[in-house]
Amino acid sequence: MESSTNNKQPTTLSQSASSAQGEITKVSGPLVVAGGMKDARMYDVVRVGAERLIGEIIEIRGDAASIQVYEETSGLGPGDPVYATGAPLSVELGPGLLESIYDGIQRPLNVLAARAGSTLKRGVEAPGLDPERLWEFRPAVEAGAQVSQGDIIGTVEETEVVEHRVMVPPGLSGRITEISGGAFRVADTIARLQLEDGTVRDLTMLQRWPVRMGRPYQSKRPPQEPLVTGQRVIDTFLPIVKGGTAAIPGPFGSGKTVTQHQLAKWADADIVVYVGCGERGNEMTDVLMEFPHLSDPRTGKPLMKRTVLIANTSNMPVAAREASVYTGITIAEYYRDMGYNVALMADSTSRWAEALREMSSRLEEMPGEEGYPAYLGSRLAGFYERAGSVTCLGSGDTAGSISVIGAVSPPGGDLSDPVVQATLRVVKVFWGLDAQLAYRRHFPAINWLLSYSLYVDAVRSTLPEGQSDLIDLRDEGMQILQKEAELQEIVRLVGVDALSVGERLMLETAKSLREDFLYQEAFNAVDTYASLAKQHVMLRNILLFHNLAGRAVADGVSLDRITVLPVRESIARMRYVPEDRKERLFETGAEIEASLKRLINEATALTEGV
Repeated sequence: MESSTNNKQPTTLSQSASSAQGEITKVSGPLVVAGGMKDARMYDVVRVGAERLIGEIIEIRGDAASIQVYEETSGLGPGDPVYATGAPLSVELGPGLLESIYDGIQRPLNVLAARAGSTLKRGVEAPGLDPERLWEFRPAVEAGAQVSQGDIIGTVEETEVVEHRVMVPPGLSGRITEISGGAFRVADTIARLQLEDGTVRDLTMLQRWPVRMGRPYQSKRPPQEPLVTGQRVIDTFLPIVKGGTAAIPGPFGSGKTVTQHQLAKWADADIVVYVGCGERGNEMTDVLMEFPHLSDPRTGKPLMKRTVLIANTSNMPVAAREASVYTGITIAEYYRDMGYNVALMADSTSRWAEALREMSSRLEEMPGEEGYPAYLGSRLAGFYERAGSVTCLGSGDTAGSISVIGAVSPPGGDLSDPVVQATLRVVKVFWGLDAQLAYRRHFPAINWLLSYSLYVDAVRSTLPEGQSDLIDLRDEGMQILQKEAELQEIVRLVGVDALSVGERLMLETAKSLREDFLYQEAFNAVDTYASLAKQHVMLRNILLFHNLAGRAVADGVSLDRITVLPVRESIARMRYVPEDRKERLFETGAEIEASLKRLINEATALTEGV
């Protein structure tokens, strides 16, 4: 079902075209030019050749249409037929999306593997949702109820941890004349809706939506609530909010994919959509093999119970890369409209931009910087702008959000790359990965001096009462780390002996911040995740030690006596304190205070005695 405001009824990939409309005049890799297409429209889906390969119109000149084909085009030639569908590329939305693994145009890979083997054969089709599976539908309204677009008319237990909310499709409103509970297929009629003009529409659990058009909502909300990821360098120093946007640029081997895996597993989101766009096949295989076996820390069930995976590897047809990110964001919007907080990971947008560049060059468009099309920035902005926190359609005040986190893979880690620069103009969080940190085995390898977050002030206003000073502590810690970078330049030139005692203490504290707080072991069962409450106490203890040590130094205590205090071992082991034993962190704070105050008192007594 589709919004009545659309001119064309969307079609799924499994719906075939009726008759030939044109014929091929030119084949250039994934780009096919067809003549006789005078009735075609931009972004219509067409079928190409005798095998009816899936394609999408991306340019029209007269009656000639340029088509990007989402499958291998070998064997096609001039004179082969092109079949029109008259509808844009769309996805099926309904129960069964979660736990699925799709390619870039929503073909379920497990179904294709069972039907055609492990090697994806061209021309093979399958619907995005299983048309025969039965779902237990529970009505949420009764016959006679007035409903409008976005209202929830019933629910389905999609997985053990997610309730699927069946909504009135956008553009429809009226009175429910019939509604039934029980076991239904996604395309079965579950209710009938009488519109204001008297016509009656059958409602099903299935909606279809064009991937290039954002789903509607009532209004956007200012994103403020922090998206807690459990990663200390992110949550405390470089926070993101629910409905926010972030970019993770970095060179090969710096940990982009691992960071996104951590975020997918630990982020405080209800639904996770992971888009592998043009990444190496072995990396995507790791994701496909690992995610079904990961335990969800929120529920104890498999993480796939609230995850949708979209896999488009670098050896798949390049044109499908562009479609994959739109497929992912459309699925994310669908769950947002139910009132869920969704986290979308796109890995990586650089591969998507490379697909844009290749298709642009084959279209013979005027190239922009480094060969990318001139519209690269607007395409990236259009994608990231579909993130946000919104008031959903419907008669209530339901809120939902999509947080978009995109990895960027600039050649050689060059942050002046056009894709990085165009991305930075639209996102509000920049987590710059540093190869030098990765080589030193410091993970996450996010460079805290290079990176930034524009959500710091928004997070400050929404922190719980017990952690309200977290941002102030963060600012103090950041000043110490920035000062360390300046002092390291002096140390490299003239040695550490040129520094004052206070400056040497600053280096010691910065080292503690780096090694005891910012460094985090992804494969350690305890250290892999830290709650916001734990992060707050850890940072407070480190800065408490720094401030009391500064007082001790000012009172004449030697730095050597401070650095060998046994409590420093307790500080180093704070990250291994389990979440259910956080009282030990407060004990460490008391130990810091007692140890340093003892040194201060001894120095004071000695001074008075003299």
